[in-house]
Amino acid sequence: MLIVPDHSALVAGVVKKVAEKGAEVVIPISVIALLEKEMRENKAEGFVGMREINYLREMDAQGKVSMRFSGTKPRDLRFLSKDEADWDARETARIEGGALLTCDEINARVAEAMGVEVIFIKEEEREKLSIEKFFDRETMSIHIKEGLRVFAKKGTPGKWRFEAITEKRMKREDVEEIAREIVEKAEHNPNAFLEIDKKGATVVQYENYRIVITRPPFSKGIEITAVRPIVKLSLEDYHLPEQLMKRFEERAEGIVIAGAPGAGKTTFAQALAEFYAKKGKIVKTIEHPRDLNVMWEITQYGHLEGDPEATGEVLLLVRPDFTVYDELRTTRDFEVYADMRLAGVGMIGVTHASRAIDAIQRFLRRLDLGVIPQVVDTVIFIEGGKINKVYELEMVVKVPSGMTEADLARPVVEVRDFFTKKVEYEIYAYGEETTIVPVKEVERSPVRELAEREIKRAVRRVAPGAALEVKVVGDKSAVIYADEDSIPHIIGKKGKTIEELEKKLGISISVRSIEELPREERREAEKIKVEFDIGENKNTITFFFDRELAGRQVDFYIDGEYLFSAVVSRKGKVKVGKSTEIGKELVKALNKGKRIEVRV
Repeated sequence: MLIVPDHSALVAGVVKKVAEKGAEVVIPISVIALLEKEMRENKAEGFVGMREINYLREMDAQGKVSMRFSGTKPRDLRFLSKDEADWDARETARIEGGALLTCDEINARVAEAMGVEVIFIKEEEREKLSIEKFFDRETMSIHIKEGLRVFAKKGTPGKWRFEAITEKRMKREDVEEIAREIVEKAEHNPNAFLEIDKKGATVVQYENYRIVITRPPFSKGIEITAVRPIVKLSLEDYHLPEQLMKRFEERAEGIVIAGAPGAGKTTFAQALAEFYAKKGKIVKTIEHPRDLNVMWEITQYGHLEGDPEATGEVLLLVRPDFTVYDELRTTRDFEVYADMRLAGVGMIGVTHASRAIDAIQRFLRRLDLGVIPQVVDTVIFIEGGKINKVYELEMVVKVPSGMTEADLARPVVEVRDFFTKKVEYEIYAYGEETTIVPVKEVERSPVRELAEREIKRAVRRVAPGAALEVKVVGDKSAVIYADEDSIPHIIGKKGKTIEELEKKLGISISVRSIEELPREERREAEKIKVEFDIGENKNTITFFFDRELAGRQVDFYIDGEYLFSAVVSRKGKVKVGKSTEIGKELVKALNKGKRIEVRV
């Protein structure tokens, strides 16, 4: 008997089982090429399929089977697809007069329609994964890496221990075999999904197990991490206060669940989702990967073609009452969450944060101040599997805490403790910044740091080269310390410049010599110049700084005149497009040999 295996049969590891019964195996070159492409991209399927071919080579050498290759290699591997390899496998089977061996139902049906004999193998019964033997009732996750013993995290969220559960160290081939088995069985289990398969990383959702497989060069060594939820709770199990339950039922529609990894965020999100579903609400989820353990009535969605925005568009057509978004990581995730909430969908977002307020901070960087209370109205902070903090958000117009002048009133987002109703933080715009200010600190020292920063920025515009220090010394007063040459520029003609600054900020400002400062403070105030390099291409000018300046704001000057400010990127860069007004000024300055300075 002559058989022609396709890509799915090789990945599933069924070829050697069929060939052992006595068969000649003909493997299309295009199928080998597809496996090679996947291996070069560090995808698990490529390694699994190539391992199967190596088994067949060993069997051929031992005289147990007869194996050969057929066809020619595609010209460019980059554009080779699985569909092309499947087509070539069908054609090879037809020309050779053999049977197509496949685990792909669509490929089997197409081959039958072409009059090609088909051997279709489908896994009917659920087989256990070999890693399941490492799990017991209290195991949260297992960690397998070549050269190490198998480790497990055991316990419950907030109360767990990390321990070795084998004496033997895992060899590379052992870990490879486990990875092959996981991918193979996931291909044929209807309750399993290959969520991510990228260069060096594969993520599989296998029933209740979320499995991550990583390979070099992405990781140092082959590593497998399998996570399984060991606790499933209902909202009643949390014994929540009546007032919080009432808020969930009546008011909360923009909920964010925050906490550290392993704190129990997902477990609470599951309980909340099922609470709404049992109330007769239409509940959906957006997950990548899909690992929420929810009732069948709740449909779980992944990222449509890898795009969360596309998933959001589909969900708006489905019209759910509530959507659980697990997890909010990237800017696009936060934008989709906000868009759906503003469209009227109740949202439950899950995000990592070390404090409850940090969850709001992550929205602050991505949304306008006025939109935040409409998008997020309730923040739940989970710690050790329990609710540690609950915040509610509300927009008001008021004078921020610690300020006294009526003309300083502005829109303020109040962050209140849900149970005590005490305002713990205020979010508002001050000068050119929007910031979160702890109220308890404001009462003691009202927005001192923000005021100092705003005064410095204003002084830099009129005295760019000044050695400068600013101290806010009271609710309504501040002192500027500057070098003698810069003081006249700061005060201005007949005191006009300083008067305008006082009026803008609503505080009284005095100007003194920097010599009045203690020696160490004076030395720090004079350290304002920053070293940098300039790179230039057709479209951009790039400034390169020491990476220690990453995240710091720097000011740019041309021949001592202030031009603009920017924040240094994580890689120590500031890029300016040549087509912008600032870019044109920089190009002109470079061409004329003008002095460019950067100060921090």
